[in-house]
Amino acid sequence: SLNTFPLSLLNASLTPLPLYDFAPESLRGAKVLVTGSSKGIGEQMAYHYARFGAKIVITARSKDTLQKVVEKCLSLGAQEAFYIAADMSNESDLDRVVDFALKKLGGLDYLVLNHIGSTRIAMWDGDVEHAKWLMKINFFSYIQMAWKALPSLEKNKGSLVIVSSLAGKMPSPLTAPYVSTKSALNGFFGSLRHELAMKKSNVSISVCTLGLIDTETAMSKVKGKVNMPAYPATEAALNIIITGATRQPELFYPWFTYIWTLTKDWIPSFTDYVVQRSYNYSP
Repeated sequence: SLNTFPLSLLNASLTPLPLYDFAPESLRGAKVLVTGSSKGIGEQMAYHYARFGAKIVITARSKDTLQKVVEKCLSLGAQEAFYIAADMSNESDLDRVVDFALKKLGGLDYLVLNHIGSTRIAMWDGDVEHAKWLMKINFFSYIQMAWKALPSLEKNKGSLVIVSSLAGKMPSPLTAPYVSTKSALNGFFGSLRHELAMKKSNVSISVCTLGLIDTETAMSKVKGKVNMPAYPATEAALNIIITGATRQPELFYPWFTYIWTLTKDWIPSFTDYVVQRSYNYSP
């Protein structure tokens, strides 16, 4: 219930959002589909939505892990919680997940797209097939699921929430395929947001730009390779939820990642220097 929600998180120093616009009770009974939700940021979003009393469908590949997350969501206060195991590289699975959520919840208020495919932190070695595969999961699956869910979101004055990365705004080395997928997300959903506004659509789009987050997967990949601080997944998850609930077009978490996107244009040589020295690499 809301009585057990850690409201102190809303005042975290890393997150200067317009919190006065956020009404936690607006999420009670909200119908939410969160992808990539068996671990990391997606798992934390599921728990936050549960504390707010939402109705949730979660999806990822691991059935056993999803079942445990659903059980915890119900214990935290979710009105309803369901899971469906799916492979985001399988086009038929994408439609199946959205159809499952629409059937179980009776519609959607929020579609939160958060899943990503696995990639290495390394110099690009010319592997075009991997880049294509990653684009399929990190980009094409997003636009397919968004299109499938749009009619229900339109009916419910809903929100599309897209989890992106600072890498999509400010390219970084050793992650070329990943950077390309996040850049594509930013471009596509930025364009779609304009189109929906021009059509006077009821649907809002929030693109969430995240810095390095302390998920187990991310920490294992960057260990010994990256010199930059990581920020808490639970706080990132809450900020994403608030951004969607208040229908803000963008989130930068931590907030000072926005400053980095500005320095890229203001002082590009300095930005390049800092970015390249944030990675441990010797030719």
